[in-house]
Amino acid sequence: MKTLLKGGYLVNSSNRTEGNFDILINDNIIEAVGESLECEADKVIDCKGLTVIPGICDMHVHFRDPGQTHKEDIFTGAEAAAAGGVTAVACMPNTIPACDNAETIKYIVKKGRESKIKVYPVGCITKGLEGKELCDFEELKKAGAVAVSDDGRPVKNARLMGEAMITAHYAGLKVISHCEDLDIINGGIINAGKIARELGVKGMSRSSENIVTAREIQLAMDLEMPIHIAHVSTKECVTLIRNAVRHGVMVTSETAPHYFTLTEEELLKRDADYRMNPPLRTDADVKAITEAVTDGTIDCIVTDHAPHSKEEKADFEKAPNGVVGLETSLAATLTRLYHTGKVRLMQIVRMMCETPRIILGVEGGSIEPGAVADIAVVDLNEEWTVDPEKLHSKSKNTCFKGMTLKGKVKYTLVNGKIVYNDAEA
Repeated sequence: MKTLLKGGYLVNSSNRTEGNFDILINDNIIEAVGESLECEADKVIDCKGLTVIPGICDMHVHFRDPGQTHKEDIFTGAEAAAAGGVTAVACMPNTIPACDNAETIKYIVKKGRESKIKVYPVGCITKGLEGKELCDFEELKKAGAVAVSDDGRPVKNARLMGEAMITAHYAGLKVISHCEDLDIINGGIINAGKIARELGVKGMSRSSENIVTAREIQLAMDLEMPIHIAHVSTKECVTLIRNAVRHGVMVTSETAPHYFTLTEEELLKRDADYRMNPPLRTDADVKAITEAVTDGTIDCIVTDHAPHSKEEKADFEKAPNGVVGLETSLAATLTRLYHTGKVRLMQIVRMMCETPRIILGVEGGSIEPGAVADIAVVDLNEEWTVDPEKLHSKSKNTCFKGMTLKGKVKYTLVNGKIVYNDAEA
């Protein structure tokens, strides 16, 4: 089947292409890209006035499958992703059971192939996420894992983390570090500071994230091994990463839209939908994260999509950390960075569509002849208000609820097939 995307404004970071082009798709592959293509097609999508980008790759999500499918499962997570222009995700391993074995990895791979998008499992660094014994990385890789992480349960032992970085590298897997010292956190639930004091709740010291980030960078430098730092949220971590990059350390990093959009002031609402880990921090941190995205210090924008049920989020102090974000990530980024003139669209495409795939070593991220047809078609200027009840995720715990965002996904295609049509949503 041939599909023609007609008259859209293409932004493709991999070859620096930008302008009005037609895109001809033959089954799952892009056959041609050109101005005013004269060709026959089984289906024509009018993209005039719309922007066409490669499908987004979100390299940090939690689909809760297996084990907590009352919050999300692979199919509903894929529905949410497609609605946000996301065509590929990497699922973190803190499932039940944890993704520390080939059987669980294969389960996710199989179910992912039956979903609307491309689902890549991230395996555990240590067995049972217990921080004691490394998993068999070659086994995880063979089963389909694209990276390893003990996300949510950081590896406490530096020697073991160093061994993991070496062993994973030679197994062809990227190590993703959740930088947190749980002994420092010690039961804290929001950023330590004036808001925590005002609310009378225990705070999470920023030194927790800063210290472990510094450790991972030092290990990467000493061992000459790569490391990827997850969900950067503090100004100090930005400085650490910027200096490391300047000195040639093999460190890449990511942040999420809420870290360059919202501050800890949101917690004054005593609403657990604004609680995540790491937490919302200060205005100075938001400014530092924004600058790091703008100047390229931070490589990727992800969501850390973390669904929790309404009942679980009902108690502000006892609720688990995490927010959903797949359907708002592009719009929030466009609203905060593109429409304010801080970041060009080409850079956003690189950070959301291309670089995550390069880091993980997975297909996609480009719109050119011969490439797989994973594509998002976006109205950059359409404004919409985030209504949690209209989200496709099972869980509705979004920190962008009630906000008006500018930028709306109109179509999402995976392997040349339309998996989301806003007009039919």
